[in-house]
Amino acid sequence: MDIFHHNKNTCDQCGQKFKSYEDLIDHARHIHHHPIVKCHDCGKEFVHEKDRLHHVREEHEKKADQRSHKWEHAHDKKTSPQEQVDESTHNFGDNF
Repeated sequence: MDIFHHNKNTCDQCGQKFKSYEDLIDHARHIHHHPIVKCHDCGKEFVHEKDRLHHVREEHEKKADQRSHKWEHAHDKKTSPQEQVDESTHNFGDNF
């Protein structure tokens, strides 16, 4: 038995174990009146702020990075959409 392994579905205040993280959140909210923190992007709930921050880094920031990398690979030039607009309208004022 690994006593150093932390089960994410165990209440850190009373040690009660739960089948799901959602059950732990309900327990913390109703039994210990523990404030629950929510992800600002998707609304997922967490018992601890550190868990919410980990979720944001793993789920939302990585997805944003993947989208930007896909965009970069889809274009031969490494310019942003704003740079493309600026480039295409650069000489626009010269036509007047």
